[in-house]
Amino acid sequence: MSIKRIGKHLLLNRWRVRRAFPRLALVNIEKAIRASETTHAGQIRFVVEGALDGRPLFTNQSPRARAIDVFARLRVWDTAKNNGVLIYLLLADRKVEIVADRGIDAKVGQPAWQNICNAMEVEFRAGNFERGALKGIADVTALLATHYPSSGPHRNELPDKPLVL
Repeated sequence: MSIKRIGKHLLLNRWRVRRAFPRLALVNIEKAIRASETTHAGQIRFVVEGALDGRPLFTNQSPRARAIDVFARLRVWDTAKNNGVLIYLLLADRKVEIVADRGIDAKVGQPAWQNICNAMEVEFRAGNFERGALKGIADVTALLATHYPSSGPHRNELPDKPLVL
């Protein structure tokens, strides 16, 4: 466990999260997800977690492991067609993880998800949080539209509103 990582997590506060993702950015992300889901039968969930605290921090939980926990807790895996996708940002680490349900993951594979994460992280390192999030949503949308094209109206199974933890 790195003292530097612990310090980053303990010092990151809600103000810094709001600075990176002000209310208007979150509204634009929600609109992008809502528009995205009209073009395919998949489901996207966007979550920003400012920093780890308590047990996850002091057991040195990785961003990937935390994203999997959030994926399960939010029941992103519980979509009818197994095509839910979580885009998770751990702001203190500036690390993006995409966790996809087994249906879409089997069709896309980890290298494609990792490419999207890498592109988003480049934007985030440059301070372009909204642009990075919208680019990631657009890239996930393209994959979902390819593998789960829309066949008319479908039930929105996951909230479109971004979640800030």
